Amino acid sequence: MTAQATTLHQSAAPALPGTWKLGAGRAITLQPLQDGILRVAHGTLWATFDGPHEGTPRAMGDHFVEVGDTVRIAAGERVVVEPWGRNHSAYFTWDPIVAPARLPRIRFADVMKPLADLRIAVALGVHAAASVVVVLVRAVVATVLPPQRAPMPRHLSAHCKA
Repeated sequence: MTAQATTLHQSAAPALPGTWKLGAGRAITLQPLQDGILRVAHGTLWATFDGPHEGTPRAMGDHFVEVGDTVRIAAGERVVVEPWGRNHSAYFTWDPIVAPARLPRIRFADVMKPLADLRIAVALGVHAAASVVVVLVRAVVATVLPPQRAPMPRHLSAHCKA
């Protein structure tokens, strides 16, 4: 890469709002702090990833990124990009990848013991309430109805006559 390193200028072209322009013969080094997506809006970019160049095809160095193509760049990864072709500029966007918010996991094991305790407490409460109802019914019955005397058995009634 013989292009001179430069700073970017945000595009003033009305047809490409929100893009960055990389002029002909210029290059820029990207080393993002967080993962992101490089998208080409116009032209072709020549992207060179720093080594080591082993393993996956993406890690093999040079890539040509055309209009509509995207390249994912991981945090800390170093990539030099420049327009491809003499006297050609390229326009691109850089969009950080925002990690989705993590929802807290419900831990059912933490709920099961208190739920079992609550079930036992409700059962004991129902039993106690039933006992109170039985005692109250007996008290009302004893108050409303006079005590009844049981009739004397016949074999005893003959001995008791005076």
